[in-house]
Amino acid sequence: FSQPVLVRAEGFGPFPVKNFQPFQQMVLSLPGDRAAVVKPGTVDVRLELAETASIYNENSPQTNVTVKFETLRSGLFLRYGAMDRLELGLEVPMLYRYQGFMDGAITATERATTGLNPARAAFKNNNFLFNTTRNGQTMMNGGPGAMGLGDTTLMSKYQLLMEGAAMPAVSLRGAVKLPTGDQSAFFGSGSPDFGLGLAVEKLVAGRWILYANVTGVVPTGTIAGLGLRPTLSGLVAFEYLWSENLSITAQFDFYTSPFSGTNSAVLDHGVTESVLGFSYRVAPRFLWQVYGVENLDFIRGSASDFTVSTVLTYRFESGLSRQ
Repeated sequence: FSQPVLVRAEGFGPFPVKNFQPFQQMVLSLPGDRAAVVKPGTVDVRLELAETASIYNENSPQTNVTVKFETLRSGLFLRYGAMDRLELGLEVPMLYRYQGFMDGAITATERATTGLNPARAAFKNNNFLFNTTRNGQTMMNGGPGAMGLGDTTLMSKYQLLMEGAAMPAVSLRGAVKLPTGDQSAFFGSGSPDFGLGLAVEKLVAGRWILYANVTGVVPTGTIAGLGLRPTLSGLVAFEYLWSENLSITAQFDFYTSPFSGTNSAVLDHGVTESVLGFSYRVAPRFLWQVYGVENLDFIRGSASDFTVSTVLTYRFESGLSRQ
């Protein structure tokens, strides 16, 4: 750490964060990604484990949301360089909802910094809560230990512009969400969704790489009887290349909600979060990433409380991709 070596002008990209909010995650949300595509014949196999703590205590004239649980999302992501500028991807997630293990650490951190979350203080004697009602009728609920398949996502990325001295790299991204998720456990919407967006990246000042994503999603169907509207999401990330094998990244993400008109801040409001973590190349083809996602919606109350994730990526290269 004290003697960083000169780096190559290649970063690891933004963290593959998506909207982990327990209700909004049932609608398609593309993970953060760089503009550069993998070389033809290259296959990336990525395993992500993301632990998200969610806590809400909302009572409005129409909608009540009582939630205290954690969700472990394990995602298998495959990425393939199909052509010189075309990359194809597939993600299959598994979800597990339970009482979790982060409550003590989050409580201690809140008491030492911003003060204890009112919902956490109200639910201090409860390990697990999951119940939402609308006009006195139950919409979504469940008990601890629910496990099931999430919705599968098919993705593609085509690089429109290669990075130059002044020009950033720009790619067009597309995605289709397939309704493979367990609807009874509220791990999926039961309907397909469609997404389209742009990814941009640019090396600046030798060791810094800037990234930006913007994505629009058109969901179909309903969730728990609630209609869905198109969503818009975006991220900005700053990656510092400490060395050829290590980088540190700060990232900011925003997601609009697919719900509207419920008079619930948890459902209707967007999500704003900050992300901080590192990427480390353990071996020439093996990348390890760790990041944390902090809720910035202190007043709006829509984002999940905190997410911690680790990502392992192994790259298989054919003779064509090494040329």
